[in-house]
Amino acid sequence: MGAGLPAVSVQRRAGADRQLYLLEECLRSASVSILAHGMRSFLTMLGVIIGVASVICVVALTQGLSQYITGKFAGLGSGTLTLQAYTPTEDALRGKINHLRTGDLDALRYEARGIAHVTPLLLVTTAPVVRYGANSSTGQLYGTTSSLLDVQGLEPHRGRFLTGSDDNTGRRVAVLGDQMRKDLKLPEDPTGIFVQVGTEWFKIVGVLEPRGELFGQSLDNFLVMPYETARALNGLTAEPNLSISFTVKDLDDVDNIRIRTTGLIRRLHGIKGGAADDFKLASADSLASAFQSISTTVTLVVAGLVGISLLVGGIGIMNIMLVSVTERTREIGISKALGAPRSFILLQFLIEAMALALIGGLIGIACGFALAYGISGLISVLPSPSVPWWVVVGACLFSLLVGTLFGILPASRAANLSPIDALRYE
Repeated sequence: MGAGLPAVSVQRRAGADRQLYLLEECLRSASVSILAHGMRSFLTMLGVIIGVASVICVVALTQGLSQYITGKFAGLGSGTLTLQAYTPTEDALRGKINHLRTGDLDALRYEARGIAHVTPLLLVTTAPVVRYGANSSTGQLYGTTSSLLDVQGLEPHRGRFLTGSDDNTGRRVAVLGDQMRKDLKLPEDPTGIFVQVGTEWFKIVGVLEPRGELFGQSLDNFLVMPYETARALNGLTAEPNLSISFTVKDLDDVDNIRIRTTGLIRRLHGIKGGAADDFKLASADSLASAFQSISTTVTLVVAGLVGISLLVGGIGIMNIMLVSVTERTREIGISKALGAPRSFILLQFLIEAMALALIGGLIGIACGFALAYGISGLISVLPSPSVPWWVVVGACLFSLLVGTLFGILPASRAANLSPIDALRYE
């Protein structure tokens, strides 16, 4: 029995070599057939090329936009919470508008535990235009405190930011965003220059670092002034239209601080029982996560819809392969008459279909990248595209799957042909 072991091993090795030879022959036959009918092969792949290119382009643009906006939110810091007034649609239609109050700001400053920095952001509505000489700007005007730098992670680009004494004394000083500086045609360092805000004159003490654009809208077209100065401009008796941002001392305590803050504001606003809040408390990372979730859903839905063209491409592959089987019926009969097994014929046509789909998928990926960067270059408001690695791998695997599924029928038809009938075929 021991003498038979080497013979079995030789037989297994010979069988493996035969299978490898058959695979090599199938690959050679498929490549020869594809190259011999170049135009037909290209037209066969066209559906897959268009489908994959469309998917890659859509995903690249959507993911690029998602990463850009997520980065903007992330710049605010994961430990930053923002409190804003909330008015239901029904109340707004009746003219009942909810506001945060100065008492809410004082409560967060002096009563809330675990909070590091608190700053209000008050929209100035009585002075919509900023002027410097013959130039004007209609950017946003806000009142805030020196804590804004700590809360939003901002830095002065020129000059300084607002100080506590500016707020306490109600000074007429202002810090500009870089876009407003450009609109007013001010020099690179405009500190010390006076601009007119409504009927008041303000001295510029600094310019903040530029932050770019979001959806084509500049993030630097603004002017900030001391909070108390903004209140005076709006009228001290008017209900302030403000939001409040604050940071937490311990990131691990964010959820507890959110609960305590919600309870504190509900108590101050006299909200009892199961009544709905008239405010919203959001964090930068929750906004980023919400947008990321929406972006992922939109990407999958749109990619799925565009991916239908891949199925159309698969049907095109099946049709052309069926035609190829008919054209090569006599060749198949000769191969079978010379002893080619059914598996060889099946594998030969299946590999050809898979090769067509895979090559079409690779060309489609290249075209998708080129299309995405071309569209991004033509439309300036779009950020740079971004394609995750799993999309490229998924496109290749899905192309192979399309080739396999739609190549089975033609391959089976070719493998099941009778040698005699195939040789008689004209």
